Amino acid sequence: MHTDEMIERLRAGERRALARAITLVESTRADHRQQAQKLLDGVMADTGRAIRLGLSGAPGVGKSTFIEALGTHVTGLGHKVAVLAVDPSSARSGGSILGDKTRMEELSRDPNAFIRPSPAGTTLGGVARRTREAMLLVEAAGFDVVLIETVGVGQSETAVADMVDMFVLLQSPGGGDDLQGIKRGIMELADLIVVNKADGALEQPAKLARSQLVSALHLMRPRSPNWKPHVLLTSALSNKGIDEVWDAVTNYQSIMLDTGELTANRAEQARAWMWNEIREGLIEAFKAEPDVAARVRKLEADVAEGRMTPGAAADMLLKRFQHGAE
Repeated sequence: MHTDEMIERLRAGERRALARAITLVESTRADHRQQAQKLLDGVMADTGRAIRLGLSGAPGVGKSTFIEALGTHVTGLGHKVAVLAVDPSSARSGGSILGDKTRMEELSRDPNAFIRPSPAGTTLGGVARRTREAMLLVEAAGFDVVLIETVGVGQSETAVADMVDMFVLLQSPGGGDDLQGIKRGIMELADLIVVNKADGALEQPAKLARSQLVSALHLMRPRSPNWKPHVLLTSALSNKGIDEVWDAVTNYQSIMLDTGELTANRAEQARAWMWNEIREGLIEAFKAEPDVAARVRKLEADVAEGRMTPGAAADMLLKRFQHGAE
């Protein structure tokens, strides 16, 4: 499919064209990267009008059930929802959203929803890069709610927080020691915390967890001067509290738009994205330089066996790269 035709079909909301476009931006081939850049340039004017949500939570917290409940609620209100993922483990294990997709059966059948597994990548930066591009493509295809899921709790949360408008942390019911497992850094990223599975025997533990999380948030500095993070209770299985989550999301977006903070945040994210692209491009060019490629394996072995310091090896390779680029 020609790039211009793909752009036209993408703007018309054709799912097949969207899937092919995302596959194109995931490719690492040089000719595909050039075509992908032309595609992205062609659709930029059609992007930026979606609500961008990040969602994280430890395994077992009920992410797939929550995403399906929230996604179904939002499509029921007339929105179009796209679910993407950032998974730095996908290069090793294939990730987990493929399993999530089979569990989110109702949402995956919804004509107003689109679920996309994350690309396998050797670095978190590379995975985040493709996810950002996929986000622009789904926006160009008319999806006005983009939900970016992180798999696990770790470095990927920061990457997602840097590309979304609002970051949602999903937490299981539990009190006392369970809350010690939440990393302070991830708590500080959260604009909204949702305690899921708040039903049946877990309803009281969920309420206790909520009160403890509220207390913990008082000790942290909020990310925005215009928004105080909320803690909500939900039961995704019975759709309890899902409407309150969506109300919090729309309220947050309204405040961020009115204060100009959303526009400012996206501008800063775009600048950071540019520098990330420069870093990724330099690393790719560095590895492709013949003088570097010829020496890198031996120097890696020298460093691993203690015959050379990492700094000296890096300096030698950088000099070879600079010489080759002249």
